[in-house]
Amino acid sequence: MTAPLLDVRRIYAEPAAAELPRGKDVLARFPDAEVVEVLSHQAVPYTAADVDRWVRIKTEDLVLGVKKSLTARPNGRSSDFVAPSTANGCAMACAYCYVPRRKGYANPITVFTNIDKITGYLARHVGRQGVKQVPDQVDPTAWVYDIGENSDCSVDARISDNVRDLVDLFRDLPTAKASFATKHVNRDLLTWDPQGRTRIRFSLMPYADSKLLDIRTSPVAERLAAIDDFVTAGYEVHVNLSPVVVRDGWLEDWAQLLSDLDDATGPWFKAQAAAEVIFLTHNDRLHEVNLGWHPKAEEVLWRPELQQPKRSQTGGWNVRYRTGFKGQQVSALTELIAQRTPWLRVRYAF
Repeated sequence: MTAPLLDVRRIYAEPAAAELPRGKDVLARFPDAEVVEVLSHQAVPYTAADVDRWVRIKTEDLVLGVKKSLTARPNGRSSDFVAPSTANGCAMACAYCYVPRRKGYANPITVFTNIDKITGYLARHVGRQGVKQVPDQVDPTAWVYDIGENSDCSVDARISDNVRDLVDLFRDLPTAKASFATKHVNRDLLTWDPQGRTRIRFSLMPYADSKLLDIRTSPVAERLAAIDDFVTAGYEVHVNLSPVVVRDGWLEDWAQLLSDLDDATGPWFKAQAAAEVIFLTHNDRLHEVNLGWHPKAEEVLWRPELQQPKRSQTGGWNVRYRTGFKGQQVSALTELIAQRTPWLRVRYAF
C-alpha cells in the first residue's frame, strides 16, 4: 500500500501566522493535528538526529509562518522574476532538491499565511513594469513570475488556497504570467480557469532516474498523461528536462523519454511547447544528508570523477559536471531533442 503524501499530525505555528485568515483555514483542514507554538518558522527544533526521519517529517509536519521580506528577484532563465514565496519545503523527497540545503535536517512544507500582503505586492510590482517591450527567451510579451521556486505548487494547493489565489491574480494581469515547475499531478487545478496566464512546467526525467531520485512524486508516465489535459484547461504547458544525470546509458534513456513525450501529447501542446534543460548541480551538505536516508541515490549524484566544486553562497560546496565534459553532454542531449522532438523548442540548456 502506498504511503500517503500528507498525513499531518503536527503543525508548528508562529502565533501571528495562525491568527491570519489563511492560517485559520490551514488549521481547520487538519483539525486533529497537534499545534506547537514557535517564535519563528525558521526556529523549528530539528536536529541531526532527525535525518533518519526525513520522509516521515515531510509527511507528518507542517509549519505556518509570516513572509516578512517581500521581494521580486530578477531571474532571466525560468522567469523574468522570482516572486516572494508563499511556501517553502515539500512533502515530496527528490534526492537532488536544493531547498533542503537551506533548512538543515528536515524539509517539511512551510506555508506563509500573509497571502494578501504577497498578492498585493505582486500586483503593484507587475504594474510598475508596464508593457514588456522586448521579447526574450522567457516570453515574447508577458513578464513571467516564478511562484514556486522553493516548493511544488501542485502539492501546496492540497494544503491551502495560496496557489489558487496566485493563479486568480495573474489571470487578471494582462501583462504578466505566473509560472511554476511541478512533479506532482494535482487534477484539482484543472478547474481553476487560468486563461493562459499561468505556465506549468512539468519536470521530466527518464523512468529509471525518476524511480531512484524522484521519491514520492507522481510517476513520469502520469505526468506525461496529464499534459494535454492541462493545456485543454487553459494552462500554458512547458517541460523541464531536469535534472539531467550523466550515467551509463543515460542518453539512450532520454531518447526513450522523448519518444514517449511525442506519443503522449497532441498538436495543441506541441504548438506552444518549450523546454528548459538543466544538468545536475549537487551539494556537499545535501550529499551528507542523503547518506543518512537514501545513500543509493548518491551513487549517481555524487561523482567526483566527473564533477568540479564551486563555493556556494551559503558557504558549502556545489558540484557540477566538469567544464568541457559538460558542454559535450549538453550538445549531445540538445541534438537528440532536435532529432526526436523537433517541435520542442529549447528555451535554454546548461
